[in-house]
Amino acid sequence: MTTPVKWALIGASNVAQEWMIDAIRSQQEGIICTVFSQNAERGKAYAQANGIPRNTTLLDDILQDSEIQAVYISSRNEFHKEQALAAARAGKHVLCEKPLALSLDDAEDIVRVCHERGVVLGTNHHLRCSAVHIALREQLRAGAIGNLNTVRVFHANCLAKSVDGWRLNDAGGGLILDSTIHDIDTLRFLLGTEPLSVFAMTQSGRKSVSGIEDGLMAVMRFPGDVLVQIHGSYAVPYAPGGIEIYGDKAALIARDCMSQKPVGSLALRNAEGEQPISLTHHNLYRYSVARFLGAINGKGTPAATGEDGVASLRIALALKESVRTGQEIKVIPS
Repeated sequence: MTTPVKWALIGASNVAQEWMIDAIRSQQEGIICTVFSQNAERGKAYAQANGIPRNTTLLDDILQDSEIQAVYISSRNEFHKEQALAAARAGKHVLCEKPLALSLDDAEDIVRVCHERGVVLGTNHHLRCSAVHIALREQLRAGAIGNLNTVRVFHANCLAKSVDGWRLNDAGGGLILDSTIHDIDTLRFLLGTEPLSVFAMTQSGRKSVSGIEDGLMAVMRFPGDVLVQIHGSYAVPYAPGGIEIYGDKAALIARDCMSQKPVGSLALRNAEGEQPISLTHHNLYRYSVARFLGAINGKGTPAATGEDGVASLRIALALKESVRTGQEIKVIPS
């Protein structure tokens, strides 16, 4: 039998409450022992509401607990670096929400320290865990659409009041590092390559405070002269999310798949019309945690590795630089 892995939650977050607590507990080897929150009252209420035995306001309580083997970090973006490095240096495996950090150097430091300490590092990019995107990648690898030409990504929605907060009001938030970075990771997962350059324009002030982006249109150029368009927003209700991938022989159309939920459809469109592709949906977060625990047990890698987290951040920061300068920005590979 597999030895149970005891977890600590770093951050009393909505994403943990809605998705990750269930995902960890769904695995036979996953036990949540404690939750860290800087706010003692929130941490206590959160622990009670979610059946977590302990809560703490001191990160050292987790770092010094020899029973804790893994941490899930879903605190505010600006805290990821400090918390991930501390956990790794204490010998804890780290599953961290995106972005790994707010700078590329800091994200690369996290990867380096995790390697040095021999702990598993995963970036919680959930969209690549979707059955739709897994099937999309399989279709592309099988040559279903011929030579790749163009991709369009639609990931516009209306951010719920319960989760807006710092995303709309803080320099560590904004659409690019919170949402578009998922689109970037999904594109890397699907296409298996990195963009050569990016260009973006953003909107601000529809839901966010002025200066924090809440809408985006971006264009990326991938190898082979492939162009990719992304539309992202926090302020567009009722917009269908999806990905359209066009080749010289056919197109793949994925609908309603830019979601945390196990939903969406996939179809191949060619001269004969549109044919649906059969899918077996699964919980994205349970899939992610299962892959992470497998990596801890020496079986494969996390669904998205630390290196994947660094790569998606590199591209996201290039988008932010394009917005700042109004210029097309080359993406410098690692």
